[in-house]
Amino acid sequence: MASKGAGMAFSRKSHRLTSDAEKSRVTGIVHEKLLDDYLHRVFSSTDRAPTAATSRKLLNFQNLPEHLDQLLHVDEEAEEEEESQGKVEGRLGPSTVVLDHTGGFEGLLLVDDDLLGVIGHSNFGTIRSTTCVYKGKWVYEVLISSQGLMQIGWCTINCRFNQEEGVGDTHNSYAYDGNRVRKWNVTTTNYGKAWAAGDIVSCLIDLDEGTLSFCLNGVSLGTAFENLSRGLGMAYFPAISLSFKESVAFNFGSRPLRYPVVGYRPLQDPPSADLVRAQELLGCFQAVLSVELDPVQGRLVEKESSEWQLQGQPTVLLTLAHIFHRFAPLLRKVYLVEAVLMSFLLGVVEAGTPAQAQSVVHQVLDLLWLFMEDCEVRDCLRQLMMSLLRLYRFSPIVPDLGLQIRYLRLTIAILSHEKSRKFLLSHVLFDVLRSVVFFYIKSPLRVEEAGLQELIPTTWWPHRSSREGKDSKEVKDETSEERLRRRAYERGCQRLKKRIEVVEELQVQILKLLLNNQDDNGGEASRYIFLTKFRKFLQENASSRGNMPMLCPPEYMVCFLHRLISALRYYWDEYKASNPCATFSEEAYIPPQVFYNGKVDYFDLQRLGGLLSHLRKTLKDDLASKANILIDPLELQAATMDDLDEDEEPAPAAAQRPMQALAMGGALPLPRPSWLSSPTLGRANRFLSTAAVSLMTPRRPLSTSEKVKVRTLSAEQRTREDIEGSQWNEGLLVGRPPEEPEQPLTENSLLEVLDGAIMMYNLSVHQQLGKMVGVSDDVNEYAMALRDTEDKLRRCPKRRKDILAELTKSQKVFSEKLDHLSRRLAWVHATVYSQEKMQDIYWLLRVCLRTIEHGDRTGPLFAFMPEFYLSVAINSYSALKNYFGPVHSMEELPGYEETLTRLAAILAKHFADTRIVGTDIRDSLMQALASYVCYPNSLRAVERIPEEQRIAMVRSLLAPYEQRPWAQTNWILVRLWRGCGFGYRYTRLPHLLKTKPEDANLPSLQKPCPSTLLQQHMADLLREGPDVAPSFLNSVLNQLNWAFSEFIGMIQEIQQAAERLERNFVDSRQLKVCATCFDLSVSLLRVLEMTITLVPEIFLDWAQPTSEMLLRRLAQLLNQVLNRVTAERNLFDRVVTLRLPGLESVDHYPILVAVTGILVRLLVHGPASGTERATSVLLADPCFQLRSICYLLGQPEPPTPGTALPAPDQKHFSLQSYTDYISVEELAQVEQMLAHLTSASAQAAAASLPTSEEDLCPICYAHPISAVFQPCGHKSCKACINQHLMNNKDCFFCKATIMSVEDWDKAASASATSSAA
Repeated sequence: MASKGAGMAFSRKSHRLTSDAEKSRVTGIVHEKLLDDYLHRVFSSTDRAPTAATSRKLLNFQNLPEHLDQLLHVDEEAEEEEESQGKVEGRLGPSTVVLDHTGGFEGLLLVDDDLLGVIGHSNFGTIRSTTCVYKGKWVYEVLISSQGLMQIGWCTINCRFNQEEGVGDTHNSYAYDGNRVRKWNVTTTNYGKAWAAGDIVSCLIDLDEGTLSFCLNGVSLGTAFENLSRGLGMAYFPAISLSFKESVAFNFGSRPLRYPVVGYRPLQDPPSADLVRAQELLGCFQAVLSVELDPVQGRLVEKESSEWQLQGQPTVLLTLAHIFHRFAPLLRKVYLVEAVLMSFLLGVVEAGTPAQAQSVVHQVLDLLWLFMEDCEVRDCLRQLMMSLLRLYRFSPIVPDLGLQIRYLRLTIAILSHEKSRKFLLSHVLFDVLRSVVFFYIKSPLRVEEAGLQELIPTTWWPHRSSREGKDSKEVKDETSEERLRRRAYERGCQRLKKRIEVVEELQVQILKLLLNNQDDNGGEASRYIFLTKFRKFLQENASSRGNMPMLCPPEYMVCFLHRLISALRYYWDEYKASNPCATFSEEAYIPPQVFYNGKVDYFDLQRLGGLLSHLRKTLKDDLASKANILIDPLELQAATMDDLDEDEEPAPAAAQRPMQALAMGGALPLPRPSWLSSPTLGRANRFLSTAAVSLMTPRRPLSTSEKVKVRTLSAEQRTREDIEGSQWNEGLLVGRPPEEPEQPLTENSLLEVLDGAIMMYNLSVHQQLGKMVGVSDDVNEYAMALRDTEDKLRRCPKRRKDILAELTKSQKVFSEKLDHLSRRLAWVHATVYSQEKMQDIYWLLRVCLRTIEHGDRTGPLFAFMPEFYLSVAINSYSALKNYFGPVHSMEELPGYEETLTRLAAILAKHFADTRIVGTDIRDSLMQALASYVCYPNSLRAVERIPEEQRIAMVRSLLAPYEQRPWAQTNWILVRLWRGCGFGYRYTRLPHLLKTKPEDANLPSLQKPCPSTLLQQHMADLLREGPDVAPSFLNSVLNQLNWAFSEFIGMIQEIQQAAERLERNFVDSRQLKVCATCFDLSVSLLRVLEMTITLVPEIFLDWAQPTSEMLLRRLAQLLNQVLNRVTAERNLFDRVVTLRLPGLESVDHYPILVAVTGILVRLLVHGPASGTERATSVLLADPCFQLRSICYLLGQPEPPTPGTALPAPDQKHFSLQSYTDYISVEELAQVEQMLAHLTSASAQAAAASLPTSEEDLCPICYAHPISAVFQPCGHKSCKACINQHLMNNKDCFFCKATIMSVEDWDKAASASATSSAA
């Protein structure tokens, strides 16, 4: 097999020697004396004194095997001891210690194939080891992969556990719980320190003294238990109980202990004899690397290992062949790889510069591939990378991150070796290991141990501020002391950031190696192997989304994404440098043909237009005309059938599945991926269950896409030509639509990496970015508590020493907690929320925007785009706006205004796009637009989009509310109006501030930012056609009637529950729905207020056929709301006074002010004719009560006409009590309205004539009959029939179709009848 690292190629066949002295300089043949010196130099024992040249035996290749046997000879006693490991006194069980997967467990568990890693899959599963101890001192280690609820320790075989009781909850079982920081033995007490993911717990038992203790990362936590039960029949097993999705890995001694304890033995003895041999052989190998033969001068030359080169000398080759003949079998053992080879390589990395270390590691790997069998090298490299990843993940955080740096440097040196890199990529990094760990920097839970106190000696925390951008921040002046502290803290953060950047740069180097596409000599380039594995990685995480356990933890995904973006942009811009026609990474996007040509598999992810098979059937003509893609009808038919029978199991496989597992539910035999494992490993995990003790059924193949998705290639099926293309094949970009440019953006493979990065953000990165904000929230809460405590200290009388002592103690606790959290926050900002990370997310946002814009130009083919592109565009903007402040602001990013405008255009166009059919993505677009119009910067961006797009957006908002989700649409319209309505300028609900003025945690609304431009578009559209305004307002009035009626019904139920004598709790969900109905009612009233303000003629110009009907309906609903809310000691009052949690927004002010705004617009601001019509309609409604209008100003009874308004009753609601929110002019308008209605109602009462009941409308009984239906002849008032005809054409009474409606007058009808007679 060829090796390329040394610059030469060597055959693995035997090297023949020649005795031709003249060829010694060429072939490396040496004379006998020099050979003897060389062999003695190489094969001298490390623990024996060097033998004098005169007394030693002459060495040559004939007697070298015998000499090696003597050198590697191990005492017979040691051999016998190793062979009888299972018979050590004090220990019972197999010599190889693993977890007992046959009967020693309780609950549901997932166990790795090596039987050392375990994941909880039930409430509180328990498992123990196969070996127990009854005498002596023993230790084992547990690698903590997740910091959740676990109890780790020892138990006897007689302990019985269940889903509620685990290790430590029964007699003779003892446990340490670092999650709750307690120890357990039936009872529990405080003990130890909190553990975090990446820690190592050492469990020690001393059965000579009867004590049990624990260590965390090598630091003793003290004796946990004493006086253990000992004697006949008492033996202790290592055991663990862990809750759902928690995971650990055990080390009983199969690998070197990370933190060995003097005097304690691991449960599994190390291979001592083999360890001695391996160390001797390593010494020989090191000697070969440190000496060089000079056959010309006939002497040995000492050299540095980094300078040594294999030059094809037969003497050296034969020497190495003898070494590896014995070394190779040992390098397949896990313990020896970690203890010997790993230690040697780490020493190489530490001793020299990165270039020197890489040179030596390359030489070593070349020799491994040259002198060992392929299977031996592969096993060795697999174990080497497993050990390296385990060391990296479970190393403690030190101030200079030195441990992580050296492990990453060794990883880079190994992966820089081409042949080793390709093997590891193909078979190890994504298949056996959770290799994403290499790109993660774990956050220290204990800042003291991480050295952050020395790195950041001065702490500081920002004042509480909103995350919504600069326009909502509260500016507070700093004192000089605060400024000095802040600057010192920022300097410490910069020091920390620089150290973290060293690690991040090494991680990026690893990805650059994996994305190398120039190493295609004799095989596929690394980048294309990486693409195959990366796509499978994405598929496994996408298919398991929402299922537990999570395949790749979100915190790993965040780091992996940022490193991948750095490496991707490096190669993208490098390609641009050599190809001027390509684009820079700053202008990157995914061409739309990638989404429909089948070259990239999107698994079962939803497309904007629905299922892929459905889209290919319905859009096949568009594919043919725009993209020149033809789909075989037979393939379409096959795809249809596959959609019905997707992933159908063959009969034999179904028959082989254990019936017990099927009885437990189809979800239990989880489709575990091949790479997952508890801490680092994964292989095929075993599923353990006390209900069904059986191995997990083999998972179905991942790549079934070729069966379901027509002409889609799975990741394994593709070649480099399928991706990059060739002379007559565009590869990944086949099917280019005419709208796309002919020049390639970059290498096609980089486009697929970019597509995968966007998918990664959607899978879990955004979720994790939001989660990590919790640290900042904790800082704000503790800072607020500290300020409150300091205020109390200042106000507390000096004589109350007891209170002063308690407050001082609280102040100290809060200060210490803030010191700890501020240092953790510095770490989080450096690793997650730094300026560079923000720019990465911003770059992804811009990529998505360009991709959506290019996809939109393809017309109907836009439906093929996966939904996650729109989701990432929405979520990444939200993350930039909400998560990265206050340290970094989105406004500082280049092209900020342009990006806001482009996103606004996308939201405005696509929230009502008929090509998008998914309910969830349509809701997301609507919510994003609703949020967008709340803030000045983004609202101005909406106003900057082209006018035709703005008008189209408003037209979609004004579509009738029926048959679509209308609540979000209504909120958008309300937010365009907030700040213009009557008393509608508040940022916090005024009634809450009156009752709880000191509560800073009251719900806060964004400052009003109305858009007069969009309001004008709305007015123009409502005036545009005869049907737009009536259909829109009819739907608004219908929804208002529904929302307020639902609200009234719910508060009746709440009131009944509150009045019951027995203790009864109102369902919180019911309270939430009740508050939502109230908020919807208020928002609908505000939309009506906006409509009347902008286009009053819709209600007041009775020349329009629907105006009178709309005005009568409006008056009816306004009177209904007023009567329900203003009645004395009514239902609404009683519920408001209860002040139930969840109903904080329910009060008189929001709804009465909205109603008042409508009445003022109708009765005060309108023209004289309109005011007269509105007054007559309002007074004609039988529900009208003047007392309800008086209630607005706190007057219990209507005033007598011509008298002054009495002073308001302070016990009643009054708009005059809210002068901070209602202007003097607005109060004057209310008084004017009340005076007008008082006078008009008196005049109407004097002029009204009694009406016979027979002449009243049989539908509403409020108005006289005024219309007759044709052809059936039934009658009603005009308001009732006009309202009915908006939704239905059938007669009220006989269900006949109404062809026309005519005016009807009783007197005229009677005279006509008499004349006819």
